Amino acid sequence: MADLGVIREIAEQVLVIPTVKGTPDRYLLDRALRVLRHCGNITQLKEIQCFQIDQPCLNIAALFRDAGFARYADIGDRTSRLVLADLSDADLRDFSTQVVQERLPELLNPRQLERVCAIITESGNRETNLIEAMILSDARNLEDMGAVGIFNECRRYLVHGKGVADAMNSWKRKLEYDYWTARLREGFRFEAVRNLARKRIKVAEQFMTQLELENKAGDMEDFLLEQQLDRTPAEQKEETLRNNLPHRSAVRV
Repeated sequence: MADLGVIREIAEQVLVIPTVKGTPDRYLLDRALRVLRHCGNITQLKEIQCFQIDQPCLNIAALFRDAGFARYADIGDRTSRLVLADLSDADLRDFSTQVVQERLPELLNPRQLERVCAIITESGNRETNLIEAMILSDARNLEDMGAVGIFNECRRYLVHGKGVADAMNSWKRKLEYDYWTARLREGFRFEAVRNLARKRIKVAEQFMTQLELENKAGDMEDFLLEQQLDRTPAEQKEETLRNNLPHRSAVRV
């Protein structure tokens, strides 16, 4: 098996793509490294200790799980980036395995190459028995939770030119349809990871509550109300009299 550092360099070459302005966009690499860290932590859980895990192949699959986004990112075609933002997961996994087969055949033997592609492909299959795919699935689903999940969602909204009000409406719809409850129930194989995801959702709820407050300028309204309540009776009486006085332009000379 090739050194992981070498493979990370190749992953960086693949995942760091130019923005529409030509500057490096490190979003995909940043995400891949985070998923890689999640995978490493999940493999240390007590409920997984009984499994024999192919850690090298899992690491590579984690790095290249979302490489399909970069495969068809055309710097000169803004429309292609909009399509990539909403790429189906099945297509994404297929594109990602193509990248692995194109970029890593000289570093991996045929069995390893097949194993990495299987982990990526099976990570989208809820019925899979491939333990590495189950770990990768939980690691990637954790990406949609908490502060990082909000960051990822905001990035997608920015690509589509949407604002805070759109984000709030989307969040409310998810709550109405028990989206997060379903994700917690169906998106995780390991209870420890599910519990962590549950904690992250609570953090996201706190953030979205504050976001709604600021979007409506509710915090400023609260401040003005407190300021009003802090005034002495004499000050309040004076303001009432001042507000009831006729406007100067309405007074005859």
